Amino acid sequence: MQWRLAGGAIAWHKRGTETRTRVSSRKTGRAGQVWGLSMSVDTVLAPKTSGSYRYLVVFILAIVYTLNFLDRQIVSILAEPIRKDLNLSDTQLGMLGGIVFALFYTTFGIPIGWLADRAKRVWIISGACALWSLFTALCGTATSFLQLALFRMGVGIGEAGGSPPSYSLISDYFKPEERGTALAIYSLGVPAGSMFGAALGGWIAAEHGWRVAFFAMGIPGIVMALILLLVVREPKRGGLDAAAALGAEGHDTPPPLFAAIGGFFGNRTLMLTAIAAGLSAFVGYAALTWNPPFLIRVKGMSLTQVAAYYSLVLGITGMIGTFAAGWLVDKLSVRDRRWFAWVPAIAFAITIPFWIGLLYAPTWQIALACIAVPALLNTCYLAPALAVVQNAVAPNRRTISGAVLLFILNIIGLGAGPVYVGRISDMAKPEYGENSLTVGFAALIPIVGVTIVAHLISAWSIGRDKRLGAALG
Repeated sequence: MQWRLAGGAIAWHKRGTETRTRVSSRKTGRAGQVWGLSMSVDTVLAPKTSGSYRYLVVFILAIVYTLNFLDRQIVSILAEPIRKDLNLSDTQLGMLGGIVFALFYTTFGIPIGWLADRAKRVWIISGACALWSLFTALCGTATSFLQLALFRMGVGIGEAGGSPPSYSLISDYFKPEERGTALAIYSLGVPAGSMFGAALGGWIAAEHGWRVAFFAMGIPGIVMALILLLVVREPKRGGLDAAAALGAEGHDTPPPLFAAIGGFFGNRTLMLTAIAAGLSAFVGYAALTWNPPFLIRVKGMSLTQVAAYYSLVLGITGMIGTFAAGWLVDKLSVRDRRWFAWVPAIAFAITIPFWIGLLYAPTWQIALACIAVPALLNTCYLAPALAVVQNAVAPNRRTISGAVLLFILNIIGLGAGPVYVGRISDMAKPEYGENSLTVGFAALIPIVGVTIVAHLISAWSIGRDKRLGAALG
């Protein structure tokens, strides 16, 4: 480690790394001023953390996200016993898994994201985890659609504080060229939560009833909220970002809420990425919500079989697809950053024949094999979309930008996807009876085509985005 004085500036060099801090002796009055000195625009302050600790942080956050998604999707696993016990329609089930949750999840996500750009993100994530876990447990006490809907709203409000601060936190532990992989590890919470929800939730419901399943799924979140507070440290914002990408505003005070939101909506690349991600989520959430009822009603699986076999297919394929997409775009984007959108476009194109096969599968075993391919590829959009947004904005806008992305993604995907299939199923029920969900799934195939086109348009914009190009080198 060496110190030297040159040209009126203090320069600090550490052997074996590229980390360098340069502090100008000029007084500017900017937000970076420290003891009469100010950080120059090209200041790079890397958090002093080991590689193993960085991965411990992202692993803990991934576990929290697993519980987040487990509590979000548990309604789909318990849909059939809930429907029979509370006498609900498919439209009402779609609302519980979709718009009832998504409206509050997305709406509260934006102000919480704005707050997280100013406050300690670790505390926000921990408090959110405890809140959504409490409301998940309360779902087990519901005796009507209205009560269950109100508790699902509470889950949505709590989960709004989970992902946007986590995206920002991870981006301050990993360099731009590593963020796709890191965010992919975090995003493993989606398939992991789906798998454990199907396996544990399905098994507990089969043995002890759906109410006990809700109680059991809520408890682990309280424990993880405490572990998060004790283990994860708050890193410096933007400490690993290149100066050319940050610009002068990179370390300034975060902008006002509506200015930050307007900046997202005014950025063509961010909007096209969000729309493509929203359409991807439309397909993905519709499948996650209705796969278990489809397999049980139409293909003849039991709830115990869903817990044993569907959960494994969902978890293994989803984990491979999610991580592989993040790792792949980190490698391919070095050559051409348009791969951030090309990878999910190719992935969704591959799923189309398997959607058709699912509709005509004569047994649940063949149907489950057809489900495996969309389950593998439907999540390939998430890590690339997160990497684009986190790399395309300054550190002081990352959490709010992640929240706006989730707002658009979930209003389109989670809000509309499950209700879309449920409503079509109810409309087809007079003619098709218990097979009406086949008609609902068939209606998803045109949406897959629109999703592919959206990703190709997003790729066009990504290729022309100069700020994103500077961030990725």
